[in-house]
Amino acid sequence: MAGHSHWSKIKRAKGANDAKRGKVWSKIARKIIIAARSGGDPRDNLTLRYVIDEAKAVNMPKDTIEKAIKKGTGELGSENFESITYEGYGPGGVAILVDALTNNRARTAPELRKIFEVAGGNLATSGAVAFQFNKQGIITIKTDVVAEDRLLELALEAGAEDVKNEGEVFEVITSPAGYLKVKESLAASDIPIEAGEITNLPANTIAVDGELAVRILKLIDALDDNDDVQTVSHNAEIPDSVSV
Repeated sequence: MAGHSHWSKIKRAKGANDAKRGKVWSKIARKIIIAARSGGDPRDNLTLRYVIDEAKAVNMPKDTIEKAIKKGTGELGSENFESITYEGYGPGGVAILVDALTNNRARTAPELRKIFEVAGGNLATSGAVAFQFNKQGIITIKTDVVAEDRLLELALEAGAEDVKNEGEVFEVITSPAGYLKVKESLAASDIPIEAGEITNLPANTIAVDGELAVRILKLIDALDDNDDVQTVSHNAEIPDSVSV
C-alpha cells in the first residue's frame, strides 16, 4: 500500500455500505460547494470539473452533484466552508497531512488533535511535515484494460511524469498543471479511466509493518471518519497484508 492509498480509497468508497457511502458523498459535496463559488459551469471552472470527476468515480448521484453546485453558486442558499490543511505525526513518526473543509475551526482542530493523541501521535505546527509531500495528479487505470507498454507510450507522450504498476491498477502520475491534458488524452485513446485526482504524494516513504502498521491504519481510519476531513495523506509504506 503506497503512501497516498489512492486506489484503496476509491475501492473502499465504491464498496462501502449505505452509511459510509453517504458520508463519502457528503464530503465530496462540500468540495463541490467550495469549487462552485468560482462558477457553476465545469467547462469554465477546472477545479469544479476535477471534483465532479471524483464524485462520479464513487457513483455520486447526478442530482446530488447538481444540488451541491447550486449551493456553491448561491442558488440554494450558501454554506460557509473553508479549506484548512492540518499537519501531524502518527505512531513511529509517520508524517500525515489532513485536508479539511470546515464551517467551524474551533470544533475541527480540537477533534483532530484528540484523534491524533488517542492513536499515539500528535498534531503539529504548520509547515512541520508539508515539505515532505508534493502535489501531483494520479490517474488510475485497471491493468486488465490496456497493455503497460501502450499506456506508458500514450501517457508520456501526453506529458505524464511516470506510470506505476500497482498490481490491480496502473497509476499515471502527472504534474497538477498537466493532469487534465493527460487524462483527456488517455480518454480520447479509448483508455477506460477508473479514477483520477490531484493529491499529495510523499517524496519518500517509511516502511512499517506489524502492530505499528495497524496503529497507523487505525489513526487514518479515525481521521477519515471525521465529517470535516476530506483527505488523509501519509508517508507510511504498509504491506497489503496488514488490515484493521
